[in-house]
Amino acid sequence: MTAPLEAPHDLVGIGIGPFNLSLAALAHGLQQHEFADGLATAFYDQRRDFAWHPGLLIDGATLQVPFLADLVTLADPASPWTFLNYLKHKERLFPFYFAERFHIQRAEYDAYCRWVAGQLPGLHFGHQVDAVRWNPERGLFEVDFTQLDADGEAEALGRTYTRNLALGIGSAPYVPEPLRPLAEAPTVPVLHSAEYLDNRQRILGAEHVTVIGSGQSGAEVFLDLLRARPAGRERLTWLARTPAFAPMEYSKLGLEHFTPDYTRYFHDLPEPVRDKLLPAQWQLHKGIDADTIAAIHDELYRRTLHGGWPDVVLTPGVSVRTAGRVATTKVELHLEHLEQGTRSRLTTDAVVLATGYRERPLGQLLAGLDPYLRKDSSGRPRIDDRYRMKLDPTVTGTVYVQNGERHTHGVGSPDLGLAAWRSATILNTLTGKDPYPQPARTAFTTFGLEQREPARPRVPGALLPLVEHP
Repeated sequence: MTAPLEAPHDLVGIGIGPFNLSLAALAHGLQQHEFADGLATAFYDQRRDFAWHPGLLIDGATLQVPFLADLVTLADPASPWTFLNYLKHKERLFPFYFAERFHIQRAEYDAYCRWVAGQLPGLHFGHQVDAVRWNPERGLFEVDFTQLDADGEAEALGRTYTRNLALGIGSAPYVPEPLRPLAEAPTVPVLHSAEYLDNRQRILGAEHVTVIGSGQSGAEVFLDLLRARPAGRERLTWLARTPAFAPMEYSKLGLEHFTPDYTRYFHDLPEPVRDKLLPAQWQLHKGIDADTIAAIHDELYRRTLHGGWPDVVLTPGVSVRTAGRVATTKVELHLEHLEQGTRSRLTTDAVVLATGYRERPLGQLLAGLDPYLRKDSSGRPRIDDRYRMKLDPTVTGTVYVQNGERHTHGVGSPDLGLAAWRSATILNTLTGKDPYPQPARTAFTTFGLEQREPARPRVPGALLPLVEHP
């Protein structure tokens, strides 16, 4: 006899980063629509509380998207969880108004998200999800989790059931293979930029520091180090694989690559075309914002006013072939210049790896669902235009994906500006009632040719005349 089952959830979210927090906020708002009781939801995260890239909340560092790209505004501007409502509750709305800031500081965005996370019901921090399975007898997903104590140790085991899942486990810091042994050795100061603030004093105390990576994080770390070191004795090196320290594409039409229109266009492209296109779009999301580039140049120029040049080296087009320790306190980097074909060595006292993030692998978490998953030619999950994993038809539940679908939805997947729209898409699909109506068009650019049939009738065997337009 089957044991009695607790009432299942309508939706369980795994991970509570900005994207699943957006989903939770909009799901909570459904009670304001025709859903009297809203959805039964629960969200789990192994961290003790909400934290958004705490190692990179450098003083003065700003978001690369406007404040309107908060958790909810672009789907529901009347939501109580908007950034402007946060300012109102904190009695900071008038100062923000006079500050005329379109791009807020990262630390302020983190504080806003913490405010939302602290008030939303159904968020379970300190809960590590261990496994997910499909229970065909009950027609539900089983979610096994471990409740953690304040030290991160297992405290209790639990299981919950749900009709639908939302994966929002985010990305993990990426350390290039040649540097992994050094990063894992505690005596060697080689760390990812995600850990920068926690190790800032240690890095500042190093005689020579090398920053690797040409994106926004690398630029912010380099600028912070530059400002903190004495003129003429900076002893900084900044290396990058890209051919230049290039600005991020921020023209108004260029930004339309981060609209739902482009996302739909990209999703409709053949898989080989998508895979070829993504690497070529690095400057859309991996460049440096113009203000940071200008601030770096201004700081370097200021240090030439009394003669001499700052003791810094900025070299793009360089890859790290291998690396090793020298006398336990120094690091030797073996470098290769990609265009020159030349090689060199650099000895440094500390390395900050601003080498980006990679999507967290889903294999272990979804091992119990693997027989049901439909995958592409590269073994990646197939994800439809509504952010649903394609599963075996026998599975009646749905697995939604947040920021794990770049291979199917393009460069906008990790962008905060599409968070609310994607969450609204998921909830509209889940409920089938369109509680968050979405615009039919979001970009002036038309991506791709519209396929239209000739309007005039065609006579069999006859050629249509050519018409030249003036």
